[in-house]
Amino acid sequence: MIAINDGSSDNTAQVLQQLAQEEPRLRVIHLAANQGKAVALKAGAAAARGDLLVCIDGDALLDRDTAAWLVAPLIHYPHVGAVTGNPRIRTRSTLIGRIQVGEFSSIIGLIKRTQRIYGRVFTVSGVIAAFRRQALADVGYWSPDMITEDIDISWKLQLRHWDIFFEPRALCWILMPETLKGLWKQRLRWAQGGAEVFLVNLRRLFHWQHHRMWPLFLEYACSTLWAFAYAITILLFILSRLIPLPDNLAVHSLFPPEFTGMLLGLMCLLQFVASLYIERRYEKKVAKSLFWVIWFPMVYWMIGLLTTLVAFPKVMVKRQRSRARWVSPDRGKGSL
Repeated sequence: MIAINDGSSDNTAQVLQQLAQEEPRLRVIHLAANQGKAVALKAGAAAARGDLLVCIDGDALLDRDTAAWLVAPLIHYPHVGAVTGNPRIRTRSTLIGRIQVGEFSSIIGLIKRTQRIYGRVFTVSGVIAAFRRQALADVGYWSPDMITEDIDISWKLQLRHWDIFFEPRALCWILMPETLKGLWKQRLRWAQGGAEVFLVNLRRLFHWQHHRMWPLFLEYACSTLWAFAYAITILLFILSRLIPLPDNLAVHSLFPPEFTGMLLGLMCLLQFVASLYIERRYEKKVAKSLFWVIWFPMVYWMIGLLTTLVAFPKVMVKRQRSRARWVSPDRGKGSL
């Protein structure tokens, strides 16, 4: 077991040293300054002796047998380069925290299952994932200049034709933001990281040898286009209230027609119910999240819209590539 102290400013170093004295199997690596998570992970990989690496964040709690579930696909399938786990939310004392319980239980799990059907996963979970050392070496390990090292390594592996496996039984309990400020910082970083990886690899995606990545390309491109299209719609709606616009430009409502709205709502509800039914085997009381998850479209779609509008232009004008460092947002007001 290797613990990496990534230039912490609290008493983490002292705590780790004390734990290392009590547990001889624990090795501690101290980095003088925070140089980004990718650099810390590369340091840990360099110090590790095994062929299979399980990487978790310092504030995560592994469920029983999680490590075994993670490494099993790597042992049985030599073409699998990484396995992503199934994070569960511990922080649920506020509305924001409870919505995230529903998000991770219904939306994210269903997305990963769907992506595995067409062969490629947008990203492993940065908080809990296992890697094959050979695969990491093949792609040059994590990139130190990418703000989301998990998205970056996922695309690098799959562009080199390594598979990523989603193991829902590999449970990991995590802390998430419970304030709007913390949530905004986190989702803005996610949006920026997705844009960085998308633009860096854009040219490579047009080669036939990477055609299995095309569904991810279309999924991300459509989501980004939707964000900008909806922003233009909002602008036209406001202008329609202020000045006369031609009929083909005037927007009189931001809501879909009654039948379309009912159909969208029904499909959304069916998706939530189906995914929570699947996830109930991993968290027995997860069905309680259905009440809170109804707020997901309003709260998180709008945050996703705004973060995309901010992050994508930011990445487009970014010229100098430097080491990606970031400060963790709040980790909630309470935990399970």
